[in-house]
Amino acid sequence: MDHLKKHQSSVWMLLVGLGLGLFLSGKTLTSVSANPREDYESLEIFTNILAIVRKNYVDEVQTKELVQGAVNGMLNSLDPHSAYLTAELYKELQMDTQGRFGGLGIEITIKNGVLTVVSPIEDTPAHRAGIRPGDQILKIEGEFTKDMTLMQAVKKLRGPKGSKITISIKREGTPDLVDFTLMRDTIRIQSVRNRTLERGYGYIRVAQFQERTDRDLQKAIEKLNSENGGLKGLVLDLRNNPGGLLTQAVRVADLFLESGLIVYTEGRLENQKQKYFARKEGSWTGFPMVVLVNGGSASASEIVAGALQDHKRAVILGTKTFGKGSVQTILPLDDNSALRLTTARYFTPRGRSIQVAGIEPDILIENAPVQETKLEEKKRPLLREENLPGHLENQQKQKEGEKPAQEQSEDIKNDAQLGRALELLKGWDVFKQLVQKKAS
Repeated sequence: MDHLKKHQSSVWMLLVGLGLGLFLSGKTLTSVSANPREDYESLEIFTNILAIVRKNYVDEVQTKELVQGAVNGMLNSLDPHSAYLTAELYKELQMDTQGRFGGLGIEITIKNGVLTVVSPIEDTPAHRAGIRPGDQILKIEGEFTKDMTLMQAVKKLRGPKGSKITISIKREGTPDLVDFTLMRDTIRIQSVRNRTLERGYGYIRVAQFQERTDRDLQKAIEKLNSENGGLKGLVLDLRNNPGGLLTQAVRVADLFLESGLIVYTEGRLENQKQKYFARKEGSWTGFPMVVLVNGGSASASEIVAGALQDHKRAVILGTKTFGKGSVQTILPLDDNSALRLTTARYFTPRGRSIQVAGIEPDILIENAPVQETKLEEKKRPLLREENLPGHLENQQKQKEGEKPAQEQSEDIKNDAQLGRALELLKGWDVFKQLVQKKAS
């Protein structure tokens, strides 16, 4: 898309997702030194310590291992998302945007010093085993995770298809650690799924922002629009979406906006200050929207939700999002390894920082099964004319070709947030019809 800022190079990468998502950009970093003498003295101290350790440590150690350990410690002291990527990890990260990698299908982060699950990816070993957002991974194969970096944990969790791994989880409300033995699999993530909820009302689930998400989403909207004779309303489900490509988050938001700012970034350097705008061409704006979010909605998901909320294009429903509002630049190194460094923060069109604060939904509702009817009502079903044997048909409805109201599917009955979203869209359609009728 030509409305996105383009750069000359594509060797640099940026990260706006939790765990493993990447997006491409053409940023370069310049060195900044406030006090060269102080830097020199610090480096001298480091070199002296390195020499002392090599000479006196109980076991022989390689300089490369010591330097990597020092780099990991340095980056880990900055924030949870900065890290050193070995050549192996860097190669795996590059594969993630294609939606295929080997592992458990679990997005993780470091929260308050503890390895924490952001969300399990749908239809993966972690998801099928019942791993939940907020679960704390205290052990991997019996080894405590307390001093592990995020990348070290990712490396331990990943492995060849068919291999087993045991993780010990602390879960809120459960006093003891819970052990999960999982079999690794090839993780294939289907970014976009869609279906019709009721005639005229569509549902689209975006699981992660990958290289083709915008194109797959466009096709999904076209399909729903065609099947329903035009959309009256759309539910966009971003729950447990950990993020991914920034460019894809921008393009997804752009599909529903005709103009205006989508997101902007602020960093110390001038080339880290970027603005991304929407354009009218190809936008879908002829129907109301509800966006579903929760604590597992992070980063790129928060960009989309924040943009649609600020432009009043959609109602945001669910619970507060994760709150990751920082941008990481992936800098390749000469030995095929890479540096992941936090270089900027991003903001919604109205200047809200998502960092820690997250996106507050317009309608706060926890997800629980839709309330069952009262016991007395269960015992005595509501009697209506249509339930009486031999009742007369409504000929007017038959002439108009109306179909009986669709019964709610089981997933809507068991999903309070989705059920409420559908109610809002149907209520908006009724309100619009009443206004149009009154005007005529």
